[in-house]
Amino acid sequence: MRKFLLATASTVTFFGLGIAALADVRVAQQPNCNDPQTQSEMNACAGISYQNADRKLNQVYQQLLPKLPAARKQKLVTAQQAWLRFRDASCVFERSEVEGGTMAPMIYSGCLATVTEQRTKDLERYLDSVNNR
Repeated sequence: MRKFLLATASTVTFFGLGIAALADVRVAQQPNCNDPQTQSEMNACAGISYQNADRKLNQVYQQLLPKLPAARKQKLVTAQQAWLRFRDASCVFERSEVEGGTMAPMIYSGCLATVTEQRTKDLERYLDSVNNR
């Protein structure tokens, strides 16, 4: 059930990136994220950055869950669900400054990546604490 909830939340978030961002990520040629030259490349690179951050977050989350007692496990699931709603709403707000513009997918994906990376650090800290008992 927990895997389903996270997979569903990630899928919903992924679709929340917008059609333009998804189309950009699936361009025929991989964008040069070391030196993107167009807004389309910047949007694609931001999307890729978010996908990588989300993948790492889910890996750490899946490592942490089985190490927690049942009561703490449920608290983490509840917290993670609330965090996903917060992250998405916060990034929608951040994107609203450039809503409808060509930068909107980059701003949204960049926000998702940044907030996700911070949450991953939090989860890694929890994992370290559990591992060091």
